[in-house]
Amino acid sequence: MNDATLDQDYLAKRQLKKGSAGWLLLAGLGVSYVISGDFAGWNFGIAEAGWGGFVIAAGLMGLMYFALVLSLAEMSAAIPAAGGGYSFARQAMGPAGGYLTGLAVLIEYALAPAAIVIFIGAAVEELLGLNGPVVYALFYAVFIGIHLTGAGEALKVMMVISGLAVFAILATALALFGVFDASNLFDIAPTDAAGASAFLPFGWAGVWAALPFGMWLFLAVEGVPLAAEEAKNPARDVPRGIIGAMLFLLVTAVLVVVLLAGAAGAGAIGASGVPLVDALKAADHPTLATLVNVLGLAGLVASFFSIIYGYSRLVFALSRAGYLPKMLSLTSRRKAPTWALVVPGVFGFLVSLSGEGDLILGMAVVGATVSYALMALSHILLRVKRPELARPYRTPGGILTSGVALVLSLVALSGVYAFDPRAFLYTLGLFALGAAYFFLYSRNTLVAKTAEEEFALVADAEESLEASGGTDAETDTRPSPAG
Repeated sequence: MNDATLDQDYLAKRQLKKGSAGWLLLAGLGVSYVISGDFAGWNFGIAEAGWGGFVIAAGLMGLMYFALVLSLAEMSAAIPAAGGGYSFARQAMGPAGGYLTGLAVLIEYALAPAAIVIFIGAAVEELLGLNGPVVYALFYAVFIGIHLTGAGEALKVMMVISGLAVFAILATALALFGVFDASNLFDIAPTDAAGASAFLPFGWAGVWAALPFGMWLFLAVEGVPLAAEEAKNPARDVPRGIIGAMLFLLVTAVLVVVLLAGAAGAGAIGASGVPLVDALKAADHPTLATLVNVLGLAGLVASFFSIIYGYSRLVFALSRAGYLPKMLSLTSRRKAPTWALVVPGVFGFLVSLSGEGDLILGMAVVGATVSYALMALSHILLRVKRPELARPYRTPGGILTSGVALVLSLVALSGVYAFDPRAFLYTLGLFALGAAYFFLYSRNTLVAKTAEEEFALVADAEESLEASGGTDAETDTRPSPAG
């Protein structure tokens, strides 16, 4: 299909279910993207920087995410499309900029579930003695299957799973309040590194190396706008949802970072594979520790489940626009993007067979930081180039806010390189392959020359379906001649 012709039923076969999610479900989606990061991973930043250094690193990353979320809230209200960052960047930087932003997000969202399912396997082995490819395949199959039932149903299941994980965090916090001891925060002896002190035992270099771990407390919250086309009122619900999720995550981040180290000691938490559990054991709460250990699996599952949702909506949007093979955007009778769920799932499963969970997660973080810089830049460019664009929500601070997100995302990217050069270089290689695909092939297969044309075509298709009351085309998942 070229941009001069568009088969009438092409977009009719590529429709998501409208009105499936209000702002509360969207906020729940944002929390579930991230919640596994509260259970483990972030704490290794204490081993890199000490408690004080990690607090600085986590504070900078919290500021970066909050500034980015405020910028995304404005863009998602103005451009309520399923592509999220890709859609915003295409408006601001054209097809190439849109694709490269979408590619960076896709690297993050396709790789993160592969890393998480490896961690899920380890948790299942601890509980049931089972692990390996069979466990990975089972979790992918079950949760992709739930998503195939439809967005509304999947998001409600996700809320229940996330609720269990949140309960575990809040119960842990309540149990640790009474045993908090500030002296435990500084029990790591200072080294001879530049700038080292009781507060910064590994100096300022430790803060830099801890930045990627600070990101784990918020990583993937930016995916809420991927649900924009399924929101009840996108201009209102998406900004409320993503800001609400971020505020909640800031609270849980403070709780785990302060209370766990205050109960068990910074040194112990920095070396722990299950920091919530170890902190509860140190505080003499063995029964709750056992329960939280079980519910830690719910946290992993919540993030695994919700990021599958995120990658499917991004692949759907990129495919519908012609950047990726068009069969990936075909939707089912239940308006679920079948192939956009299945194909990246198969890819993620194959990646998970490497067993390199830490490396895969490091690569996902590199993709994320590149996408943050491009999304923040998109906000700045849209403010400059499209001042007339209707903005139901406006970012407090305007381009100053998105400028902070841009600078800090580049600083975070350098921190990832400092911590894991291998993940950095592997991700850049993957990014180069994806870029080559666009410049050598798919830039000639786009369904529209501009973002405005694409969104107008989608809107026309939606209006036609509503006027006709739905047709066979909307449920037919066979590729059209044009697709």
